[in-house]
Amino acid sequence: MLREFRDFIARGNVLDLAVAVIIGAAFATITTSLTEDIIMPAVGAIFGGLDFSSKFIILGTVPDSYTGSLTDYAALKAAGVAMLGWGQFLTVLINFLILAFIIFLIVRSANKLKRKQEAAAPAPDPEEVVLLREIRDALKNRG
Repeated sequence: MLREFRDFIARGNVLDLAVAVIIGAAFATITTSLTEDIIMPAVGAIFGGLDFSSKFIILGTVPDSYTGSLTDYAALKAAGVAMLGWGQFLTVLINFLILAFIIFLIVRSANKLKRKQEAAAPAPDPEEVVLLREIRDALKNRG
């Protein structure tokens, strides 16, 4: 069973998948930073310093023991207050759209490259031509 597992792991497609997951995780980190550190601050500056990641609506009651600010999303969330964090959702949604668009561009480029390679490859000989060559070769070998 151990050898079978080793053979499974050593297959190319499993290794390719592992590499893809690692690169994907790193790429997601880059995309998150792009969204949170570049795009959202620029959007916030356009809208007068608005920070979308901290925008929320309180849905439940705030515990009496809570002593923090009622505008601190992270503190209210840590205190267990029911909230609709629409700003954080918007940030994650933008992050997803950026990542999906970049993946679309990569797949699109790969498909174009594949089509170019297929167009450059010579077309296989028709079946009749192959059969005639076999007959010719057989006649040559006979005599």
